[in-house]
Amino acid sequence: MFKNAMSLLRIVGNVEALSYLLLVLVAMPLKYWADQPLMVTYVGMIHGVLFVSYAAVIALTLVIRKLTFKQAVLAMIASMLPFGPFVFDRYLKRQEPTLVPEARVQKG
Repeated sequence: MFKNAMSLLRIVGNVEALSYLLLVLVAMPLKYWADQPLMVTYVGMIHGVLFVSYAAVIALTLVIRKLTFKQAVLAMIASMLPFGPFVFDRYLKRQEPTLVPEARVQKG
């Protein structure tokens, strides 16, 4: 399904970032301005699961040596900022040729 751990990291990071923005830009205003706290309950729970999943995928990519410790720390910091995982995803995309050595092997 996924080519490798890096693509999984990028996908989970983008989904987690979307859930964070949905929580902050939709659910929280509904809670405080429209007096509808139920949305925060559901979106917050989904975001929490995605955040833990993102942290687990970061740890996995660190363990299998696709990320350096510095990059893993940057990924965790990015996960706490709005739009942070999107910025980190662009960083990974630029670093991809150096991060995935098997991409440079010629096939055939």
